[in-house]
Amino acid sequence: TTEHTFSLMQSDRFVCPLFMLQMMKFAWDNYKRYAWGKNELRPLTRNGHIGNMFGGLRGASIIDSLDTLYVMGLMDEYNEAKEWVQTSLDLNSNGEASLFEVNIRYVGGLLSAYYLTGEELFKNKVVELGEKLLPAFNTPTGIPRGVINLGSGTSWSWGWASAGSSILAEFGTLHLEFVHLTQLSNNPIYTEKVMNIRKLLNKIEKPHGLYPNFLSPVSGNWVQHHVSIGGLGDSFYEYLIKSYLMSDKTDEDAKTTYYNALEAIEANLVQKSPGGLTYMAEWRGGILDHKMGHLACFSGGMIGIGADDGAPEKRQHYLDLAAEITHTCHESYTPTKLGPEAFRFDSGAEATATRLSDRYYILRPEVIESYMYMWRLTHDPKYREWGWEAVEALEQHCRVDSGFSGIRDVYTTTVSHDNMQQSFFLSETLKYLYLLFSDDDLLPLEDWVFNTEAHPLPIIRTNCLQNEATQDKTL
Repeated sequence: TTEHTFSLMQSDRFVCPLFMLQMMKFAWDNYKRYAWGKNELRPLTRNGHIGNMFGGLRGASIIDSLDTLYVMGLMDEYNEAKEWVQTSLDLNSNGEASLFEVNIRYVGGLLSAYYLTGEELFKNKVVELGEKLLPAFNTPTGIPRGVINLGSGTSWSWGWASAGSSILAEFGTLHLEFVHLTQLSNNPIYTEKVMNIRKLLNKIEKPHGLYPNFLSPVSGNWVQHHVSIGGLGDSFYEYLIKSYLMSDKTDEDAKTTYYNALEAIEANLVQKSPGGLTYMAEWRGGILDHKMGHLACFSGGMIGIGADDGAPEKRQHYLDLAAEITHTCHESYTPTKLGPEAFRFDSGAEATATRLSDRYYILRPEVIESYMYMWRLTHDPKYREWGWEAVEALEQHCRVDSGFSGIRDVYTTTVSHDNMQQSFFLSETLKYLYLLFSDDDLLPLEDWVFNTEAHPLPIIRTNCLQNEATQDKTL
């Protein structure tokens, strides 16, 4: 049985992490064999995929894997990746690049690789790339547009975004990386850009204290009142509490904004299903849509890591809420033990995808991410048991001859694969599983904050900076 297998694996504290290491090596070896230098592997057809999210940038799986390989001790593979960055990562590219995706994957991945290894190569590359992102902020409000040509510096909004708007989860998910770009480059412009975003958001009116998903970069006004803790909104909230934690708990503005937003979310979006499951609905101009996306399942971990710094009388409440949401997301994991892209709580549904178009699973990490955080915070063994269920499901349903693939329907055990090994599977899903089964002193939460692509960034200690300044003056 799964329980028996897990208890045997747990009896040797090294076996579980070793299993995740083998999964990572299998995914990496097949990427290297069939898709080297491309952005992602297509494991069924055994070729590479480039896509259009990164403009002309290549090697997304390499950049996303650098820190995972290093942390797992896969040094031969890490050195292969480092050599590719040195010889083949070309930042002088033209094409339609997502500011958000380039930031979380390429900037985040290079920053993390630098902080873990001290290799100047990564520092030089990330500062060069950071400069190429700055033209996106050349708008009347300073709210960046979502798409940028890294070669020409021209930027524009996504064609599908409402009325030329920018997206909350995109312009709100820059803070961690840009603060570190200022640290490495000694150029304050990066921090100034993201602080300007926060100032504008603090100034404008929020409906019921909520942050809608679409904002005009021209007028600075909300474009429509759609609020989601899932896609389009998600990592904005994550970066508020993580900005506070990364500042060594000195960024009081981030803290206040986060807890005010969480209070509004609880008052307006958090619901209890007839079956007793706690979930976060979406809000459309005051009308609730009783749907929760897989992307929103990160929020269990987010609320968990922010619990200790809330009002003293609410700390246990926040930890309980984090556990309830994580439990709900576990319940959405189906007979295949993998979860759908979105699940509903209406018409008798309980954490179930009622639409065929929501039944797919693309190797997403968010549920496992919350397991990892809740394990670190509580050491309740159920989180490792749930993680092991996910490992077995990935091996049974997503592993194919030449890598790992998403599946099109989590409700059938006769799976149909989507032929894509996402780069975030290497960066996030496998890393969070590895950390879930490793000791807490591997990337401890008191020293590191993970960006939304699971790239660890060090907490910026104020006293360390003061010591460095003193040393500089002495020298």
